[in-house]
Amino acid sequence: MLQRPRRNRKSEVIRQMIKETHLTAANLIFPLFIVDGQNQKTEVSSMPGIFRYSIDNLLREVESCMNLGLKSFDLFPYIEESLKDKYASESYREGSLYLRAIAEVKRHFPEACVITDVAMDPYNSDGHDGIVENGVILNDETLEVLGKMALAHAQSGADIIAPSDMMDGRIGYIRQVLDDNGFQHVSLMSYCAKYASAFYGPFRDALGSAPKAGDKKTYQMDPANQREALIEASLDEQEGADFLMVKPALAYLDVIKLLKDHTDLPIAAYNVSGEYSMIKAAAQKGWLDEQRTITEVLTSIRRAGATAILSYHSKEVLLNKWI
Repeated sequence: MLQRPRRNRKSEVIRQMIKETHLTAANLIFPLFIVDGQNQKTEVSSMPGIFRYSIDNLLREVESCMNLGLKSFDLFPYIEESLKDKYASESYREGSLYLRAIAEVKRHFPEACVITDVAMDPYNSDGHDGIVENGVILNDETLEVLGKMALAHAQSGADIIAPSDMMDGRIGYIRQVLDDNGFQHVSLMSYCAKYASAFYGPFRDALGSAPKAGDKKTYQMDPANQREALIEASLDEQEGADFLMVKPALAYLDVIKLLKDHTDLPIAAYNVSGEYSMIKAAAQKGWLDEQRTITEVLTSIRRAGATAILSYHSKEVLLNKWI
């Protein structure tokens, strides 16, 4: 027998020598939830180990992560219902919670990479990513709101702006707004393949952002479709995207691979709340080895082609030295 592949698996040294996929802190982005107030740190009930932080505690959490080598953060706001309206005006109001959080993180940690979420649903009284009229999500009218939001984020110090709304044409619109206002240096990480997934439930609990009526199937993609992602990716690349995002990650590894094979842009993937919570629940029951499962999942996302992974596991894998 001339070929015996097991010879290259016989020791840890050799296994490490021939390892094809590597995962480091530089590949990880940590999503963080923000809430108004002082000295607030409340656990998200459906996401064990994940918290909503007031800005003072957010800064402490960022510092803790930075000390571990984790330097990229995606911020998401929990907005009180009384501040929500049809046009998501709180999303770009000067002095709002989110804009203050961006500015404070950049002021205290200028070397951190702050990524911001552009979508109406956390601020929209309808809970949708666009303006709603008679049950219809208006595309072009929504772009104006998204542009105002993105500009406010850039003015507050955002390094990368990540539109997650899935409105047609929003990358080109936002790119033009940013460029016209002197923010040519601010990057766009486009959620180009965001699916209408069942895996978002815990995230919507964390933000209180579930739709009040209907669903998001007229703008988020059908989970049955793969090649449609190429259309979205091509359009966003032409419009000026700097990163392309696939969300969710674990159930869409084939889509990550497909985009990786068809673009030279870096691919990001969102290891979403439902994927996180499934592992945590099973680990608490003793049904899965938590460390091995988490590292296997993150490695699979990297192996599929993701350069950057947004994951709620980001801090724990570094804190516990699992990677």
